[in-house]
Amino acid sequence: MGSTPQPRRGNTRQRIQDVALELFAEQGYDKTSLREIAERLDVTKAALYYHFKTKEDILNSIFDDLNRPVEELLAWGAEQPRTLETKKEILVRYSEALSIAQPLFRFMQENQATVRDLSIGHTIKHRVIALVDLIKDPDAPLTDQVRCFTALMAMHAGVIALRDAEGDPEEKRKAALEVAVELVTKAHDQGPAGPAA
Repeated sequence: MGSTPQPRRGNTRQRIQDVALELFAEQGYDKTSLREIAERLDVTKAALYYHFKTKEDILNSIFDDLNRPVEELLAWGAEQPRTLETKKEILVRYSEALSIAQPLFRFMQENQATVRDLSIGHTIKHRVIALVDLIKDPDAPLTDQVRCFTALMAMHAGVIALRDAEGDPEEKRKAALEVAVELVTKAHDQGPAGPAA
């Protein structure tokens, strides 16, 4: 089941999400108040409360909207055979989902301590574990498990750590994806019995 990116402008709910994420990134989640979000939007706090009661409600809604492709990917991947082609397709789709959700992932990187304490921190951890489970063999040796986990972290680096590096963002995303595919291919080729003959 495919997913098309949702437009991020137009309705009030999306405007609130965009402005809140912008403020969270600028000054930090803890230092941003609902009043400041309302002021930036040029609306009353009552108008903001109509859509969201708390900052965490706003953040959870952003997370749910931008990570819908990851949920769809997890459901799709669970139904597929554990072939190398399937694993590569999972990485490609995850890379695209990360690209769409870049602002959220930047916020999470810059507010790690806060995110850990919020409900989305727990959800993110379990989604990463579920993705690793889809790209590694069930009885993979520890080194191959590390390769698969590192493959996902390489893609996160393409979104977060490489954002200040020179170069085209799409080229950086593709480079991170290439590294991830190499790691998962090596883990797949090694298999539980060791190197392929």
